[in-house]
Amino acid sequence: MKILITGGAGFIGSAVIRHILENTGDTVINVDYLTYAGNLESIPDHLQGDRYIFEQVNICDFPEVERVFLAHQPDAVMHLAAESHVDRSIDGPGEFIQTNIVGTYTLLEMAKRYWSSLGAEKKAEFRFHHISTDEVYGDLEGTDDLFTESTPYAPSSPYSASKAGSDHLVRAWGRTYGLPVIVTNCSNNYGPYHFPEKLIPHMILNALSGKPLPVYGDGQQIRDWLYVEDHARALYEVVTRGDIGETYNIGGHNEKTNLQVVHAICDLLEELVPEKPNGVSSYRGLVQFVKDRPGHDVRYAIDASKIHKELGWKPGESFESGIRKTVCWYLENRHWWERVLSGDYQLARLGANDSGRDRVM
Repeated sequence: MKILITGGAGFIGSAVIRHILENTGDTVINVDYLTYAGNLESIPDHLQGDRYIFEQVNICDFPEVERVFLAHQPDAVMHLAAESHVDRSIDGPGEFIQTNIVGTYTLLEMAKRYWSSLGAEKKAEFRFHHISTDEVYGDLEGTDDLFTESTPYAPSSPYSASKAGSDHLVRAWGRTYGLPVIVTNCSNNYGPYHFPEKLIPHMILNALSGKPLPVYGDGQQIRDWLYVEDHARALYEVVTRGDIGETYNIGGHNEKTNLQVVHAICDLLEELVPEKPNGVSSYRGLVQFVKDRPGHDVRYAIDASKIHKELGWKPGESFESGIRKTVCWYLENRHWWERVLSGDYQLARLGANDSGRDRVM
């Protein structure tokens, strides 16, 4: 297959690309505009052979998106490109509306035109896989409730509202125009190559520097944590074997409060990095409770039984094994995150040509 992946320089997108290049014979077209969260260094050099093509393209730019489709003739689209940080969406929602809604519309329109032009066999095989989040469902009141594929949408933040809007557009293009679409909604991801503003890497790197570990409110917000490489496996199963028109929820079966997550990181660092920064007596002692953010959902939890029953997927990592792998990765890959913190990783964007045309990395 030839798979066009939007947002392939991001956290989840790069994990999908690494999985495909390492475990299949498929070709990847990585379409990424390289905003602040896009990092080409998340796709190691040894993987960037003749099955990997990079296009630096804004998904809102229809002529460029059209050029990419016509130049590369993909067999499937995996749409991951999105603005995704809740705090940023609260401070500046406009970029989220533009990328997540207008960008998705642009891709859908081009995919529809491209799909309509295909011969019967290629047309029957084509898939548009839209990757979304469990945050579109809002939060859960009961301690035993789970998000299912039929849970009504009730987004709380500009980010989740923009993703809900994009989900609705994808399903509408499927129902109205017959575009062969599939939607997945995932729980919180964590693992290697995670941008440092997110909770887990932020806590790891702050602790290593002896900086405060800010925890919103009382830290009792509950999330279901999914190791990113497990998610990548699930997404590939869906795009290659999932049924058209279906939605699949993907979760890690690992509910933890935010405070439990932070404490788990602190305890691993006590074991792995016992020599602390000056003035730090314990990593847990760095925890500081701060004012909660507006509209903060209390609990997310995914029912992933459908994807297990229909496609045979289940997570391979428990939270305990996954968080240990994650902490160890950050300890062993200082060069990657130091370049992110310094901003040097963005030099790759300057090195890309203006159009990004047919650039093989």
